Amino acid sequence: MKSYEERRREGRALRETVPRSAHAVWEPPSSRVDPIAQLEVSNRRRVQELVPIRYGRMLVSPFAFLRGSAVVMANDLAGTPTTGVRVQVCGDAHLANFGVFATPERNLFFDINDFDETLPGPWEWDVKRLAVSVGVAAANLDIAQPMNGQIVREAVQAYRRRMGELAQLGPLDVWYDRIDVNRVLEIARERKANDLKRALRVAKARQRTSLTALPKLTTVVNGSRRIIDDPPLILHEASADDHGAKMLGVYSESLPPDRRPLLERYSVLDTVRKVVGVGSVGTRCYLSLVMDADARAPLFLQVKEAMSSVVERHAGPSEFDHQGQRVVVGQRLMQAASDIFLGWTSDSDHDYYVRQFRDMKGSVNLDAMTASGIASYATICGQTLARAHARSGDAVVISGYLGSGTRFDEAIADFAAAYAVQNDRDHAALVAAAELGRVAAVMGK
Repeated sequence: MKSYEERRREGRALRETVPRSAHAVWEPPSSRVDPIAQLEVSNRRRVQELVPIRYGRMLVSPFAFLRGSAVVMANDLAGTPTTGVRVQVCGDAHLANFGVFATPERNLFFDINDFDETLPGPWEWDVKRLAVSVGVAAANLDIAQPMNGQIVREAVQAYRRRMGELAQLGPLDVWYDRIDVNRVLEIARERKANDLKRALRVAKARQRTSLTALPKLTTVVNGSRRIIDDPPLILHEASADDHGAKMLGVYSESLPPDRRPLLERYSVLDTVRKVVGVGSVGTRCYLSLVMDADARAPLFLQVKEAMSSVVERHAGPSEFDHQGQRVVVGQRLMQAASDIFLGWTSDSDHDYYVRQFRDMKGSVNLDAMTASGIASYATICGQTLARAHARSGDAVVISGYLGSGTRFDEAIADFAAAYAVQNDRDHAALVAAAELGRVAAVMGK
């Protein structure tokens, strides 16, 4: 096993083959595939009646487009320089993919939320996607250059500095490292970012449980609880109940043995198809209401389709044949603490992963941010991403490459500014495609 100093030198040596300044460049290659064509290909396996809703949500803004076009950016990032150092990547590390959630101990922490695209791959891809999302989200708030670039640099700097701190820790200390929501609120106070404190909606997150969701999402029909239809977003399908019960029965086998007795105390009452997110729209996603025998403890479980990761084409296939297992293992690797009901299942044609639908989860309202608020939030996201990468990758090598100066920060900020222009163009292309009837889009859903 190499020593700390050897690994540090190994990281620094990588600058000779991949200078940190090399990350600054984004120039679309002449062979770049039309982004709308890429989206059309990615939609082929989705529920076709829901695809117009996906397009409608992506049309809202350049930031919404960025959220829904992970496949486009993954293909673009594959042509950018990397050091060859691999970690478990999120694959979709944009600003809206972070938030507050409850640990099994019922404490609130801040972390990455969704891992649909997770796979081992170059750490630079996540950093670049996060940085681009910071710049695009700031522009959405009418924050122009040079302030926009400064906010991006602060996010990348937070990643670099936190990676340097984690490099000093032992493996177990890195594994136990986490960001308590109180620390996030403390940072907001230190930076006088009152809008971040409001946007986190911590008190509301604490109230987001299956019990509080029950009267909002269900009604009593013939003496039994049923989830309320809201087509096309929430819809009972002819075989949904049977489908849900069978998938959840298989799912129990993916849980650790100590969790199975807990799940066995519940039975499925109702299952619906439910549309979620932006990029996930059109994937097969179900919401199941399960209840204990005394009908005192409702639990909503989300059964979400897991397709091949958008980075697989460039990073290599997963070691897991089951895409739901890929997501679950990646989430457990990257998250500081994961849902006790996290597992995977299948039907005859599709893979899924399962998690609680509401378990004190909370996302940040980015549209309500000021420059100070989004800068503070982006900094926290940068720190969180560094910790997530350090759990599976070599923080010492990565930190040795990044160094203590600002060269990498500046390079990524330049890349983010250039790619934001590309994202604007791609969003405009989708707008034009909708206006010309090339794609069908349903707005407001």
